[in-house]
Amino acid sequence: MDCENRSIVSEFSLLGLPIQREQQGVFFALFLGMYLTTLLGNLLIILLIRLDSRLHTPMYFFLSHLALTDISCSSVTVPKLLMNMQTQHMTISYSECISQVYFYVLFGCADNFILSVMAYDRYVAICHPLHYTTKMKPELCTLLVTGCWLLSGVHSLLHTLLVNQLFFCAETVIPHFFCDLTSVLRSSCSDTSLNELVIFTEGGLIVAVPLSVILGSYVCMVVTILKVLSIKRISKALSTCGSHLFVVSLYYGTIASVYFFSSSSKSKDKNITASVMYLIVTPMMNPFIYSLRNKDIKCAFDSFVRAKFFP
Repeated sequence: MDCENRSIVSEFSLLGLPIQREQQGVFFALFLGMYLTTLLGNLLIILLIRLDSRLHTPMYFFLSHLALTDISCSSVTVPKLLMNMQTQHMTISYSECISQVYFYVLFGCADNFILSVMAYDRYVAICHPLHYTTKMKPELCTLLVTGCWLLSGVHSLLHTLLVNQLFFCAETVIPHFFCDLTSVLRSSCSDTSLNELVIFTEGGLIVAVPLSVILGSYVCMVVTILKVLSIKRISKALSTCGSHLFVVSLYYGTIASVYFFSSSSKSKDKNITASVMYLIVTPMMNPFIYSLRNKDIKCAFDSFVRAKFFP
């Protein structure tokens, strides 16, 4: 973007959601309900895993961190969206915008890494079941999760510092309902070629490496299952990996919709819709995906309800 009036901006205008003014109230109530469901569902998952000793296993340890990233990622953007919808004041301060960029990238990246760690955990459980307890020790699980958060923090800090070096024109409008990294770059008056290069190289690796781990883990699992093919073994594998596979498909499907299939200016509304799916719908669905067909979670929930309400 070329702009002669480069200045130190204190706030940006947000394009917001592509919905009619008279529909704002309906969507506000809908998004508020979905956000509260996200908070309650994921907090309940974390609480159950914390309290029930039967869930003190690597799989549920990783799941608790996935639930935390879902809560955090939604909380970075949805409360501000709801406030803007309620007040009809579609602005965001510069510092809020930079903070949104940092935390959105941080939690999105952590989601990516944690899903790959969960895939590795499932690989060990299916391909090396006799050595599962010796391979997936608590120390290794803690180390893997710590690595996920540290790498995500460094990745996010790098992109945030690069964005902070850019100039913005007065009365800049960000073509989104929050400060998404690519939308902020499009709104800058500066040359963003360095930012785009880093996104393409370093950002590409951040997505490609975990995705490769996930795909490689599932290929190994399929090969192992096919060696001794039986209905019982397939059923066990589906019960073990079905929820994770569904969440992975949902995660990478929405990411692809946001950043690969909706990149043109003509598909701006589709881009925003895909972002709503990623930030509001997916985090709300994850607790249901992991709990509806999970006997351990159901038993833990029943025990929790009986202990609290029917002692």
